[in-house]
Amino acid sequence: MTVYFIGAGPGAADLITLRGQRILARTEVCLFAGSLVPRELLDECPPGALLIDTAQMTLDGIIDRMARAHQEGKDVARLHSGDPSVFSAVAEQMRRLDAMGIPYEVVPGVPAFAAAAAALKRELTVPTVGQTVILTRIAKRATPMPEGEDLATLGRSGALLVLHLAAGYVDDVVEQLLPHYGADCPAAVVAMASRPDELVLRGTVGDIAEQVKAAGVVRTAVIIVGRTLAAEHFRDSHLYSADRERPHEPCGA
Repeated sequence: MTVYFIGAGPGAADLITLRGQRILARTEVCLFAGSLVPRELLDECPPGALLIDTAQMTLDGIIDRMARAHQEGKDVARLHSGDPSVFSAVAEQMRRLDAMGIPYEVVPGVPAFAAAAAALKRELTVPTVGQTVILTRIAKRATPMPEGEDLATLGRSGALLVLHLAAGYVDDVVEQLLPHYGADCPAAVVAMASRPDELVLRGTVGDIAEQVKAAGVVRTAVIIVGRTLAAEHFRDSHLYSADRERPHEPCGA
């Protein structure tokens, strides 16, 4: 028996990986975050599979369901929105499973920030403009941020920032970033990335807060701030440069 932590992607049902889809098609138990995971994905589960919405469950309750499946010899698909590697609450589940000796695997998915960049039609790393992306959030109702990871500190880097779980506090975000990025720095908010009701807002640090509030965006959104969002005059990447030294092609290639 194995628990599979599967990244369900940012919202569009067809953005799950083939690996994740194939595992879903053969697992008898599926635990899913009902408020975030598209219901269409549950159609991939086999007939008769036990489908459990974990939106209102505690960690203890979720682990208990996994343990029960383990005792019955049934694989479990644990569907998380986005990718399990960031802001997924997977770490504490894996810690519990390790302590109980229950095997698990992690299947990556498309993260929300990648879907947001796709919606904006932007590469987040642009030669000579910005080569660093910081994924972070702010401390409000959620777990406190570690020391040194507040926005004021991270903002000093000038790197492109992607903020999760922060749309409802956009005024605070702007207040902390304004001294480091300036009012004219490009900013964007993508809500419901990849879904039919996707909403894209483009602006600057100076005006993005008003746009967010006017649109009524408070959740399921990422805020992106950085110069690469509007970069136009930049050097071509060295990757495909004619000046780049390349190995000789083998004979017959």
